[in-house]
Amino acid sequence: MRRHRFATAVLLSAGALVAGGLASAGAAQAAPSPQAAPSLQTAPTPQAAGNTGHSFTTAQQDRATGFWTPERMRSAVPLDLTAAPGALRQVPRAAAPATVAPSAPDSASAPAAVSPASFPQAGGAWTGGGAVVKTSGRVFFTFQGRTASCSGNAVTSKNASTVITAGHCVKYQGAWHTNWVFVPAYANGNAPYGQWTAARTLTTPQWEASEDINYDVGAAVVAPLNGQTLTSVTGAQGIQFNGAYNKPMYAFGFPAASPYDGTKLVYCSGNSSKDFLFSQDHSLGCNMTGGSSGGPWFTSFDESTGTGLQSSVNSFGYTFLPNRMFGPYFGTDAQNLYDKAQSS
Repeated sequence: MRRHRFATAVLLSAGALVAGGLASAGAAQAAPSPQAAPSLQTAPTPQAAGNTGHSFTTAQQDRATGFWTPERMRSAVPLDLTAAPGALRQVPRAAAPATVAPSAPDSASAPAAVSPASFPQAGGAWTGGGAVVKTSGRVFFTFQGRTASCSGNAVTSKNASTVITAGHCVKYQGAWHTNWVFVPAYANGNAPYGQWTAARTLTTPQWEASEDINYDVGAAVVAPLNGQTLTSVTGAQGIQFNGAYNKPMYAFGFPAASPYDGTKLVYCSGNSSKDFLFSQDHSLGCNMTGGSSGGPWFTSFDESTGTGLQSSVNSFGYTFLPNRMFGPYFGTDAQNLYDKAQSS
């Protein structure tokens, strides 16, 4: 696989510090031959204030539902994006661990047959079944007038309507994405559990202000569908904050760039470590490509049930370090984002 397509998020461009850069996994465009990727310009000083998020009117939600036809979903093609080296500045704040347990859908059926998974796994289709099949999904949105895709995951929340994804999957280059929908258990253009339109999208203050890669975490509060809330239909994964580094992890997503095509839920697994280069992120051996951005990372993952505690998202990779994924540390700022989303 070519290096410029490797990573899953916003990555550093070549500069004085490194001989190489980072490549995006999150955004996409409909045209098969995109123009040169734009550069991300960050603010000179990140601000911790703000975090106002972006709200969608009922009319905008209705338009989003009608916009995402199976053909448009299939045509969302990853687009490489770049970020300036100044994006890596802050260190996530440490605090006591906080854990929220997974939850089952309201009408839980008998669990599907589960096949043993491979550990470690550098990237392969998830055939194990379990809850993760329904809680994980593809995210679709319009980015700068072009169709785009990421991944996301439903988590236990007070409003039963919260999806966790990457920050650049809700806002990028200073603009909030539009036509935002979450499609759990996406299957090659099909939405077996419906398309859930965002009523509100949010991100961390650091990503909202200056798109700091250490805080590349986003959330969406989706509107009810057919009188039901999201996690009453799909169930929800648990979530953990300040859970420390160096743990066995499972990462999931819907990569859409070669050698993947966005039609399958893909996973990686292995013992994670802390990025020893420029970020404060988790690191995991993984070959997922564009479109997997925002997909969940789990600690304490139970292969027999497909449940775990989400503790990061697919965020980025270094172009000079192929087959390695990085995900932000879920610290206090990510916890504050989750609390704000689940209270919306």
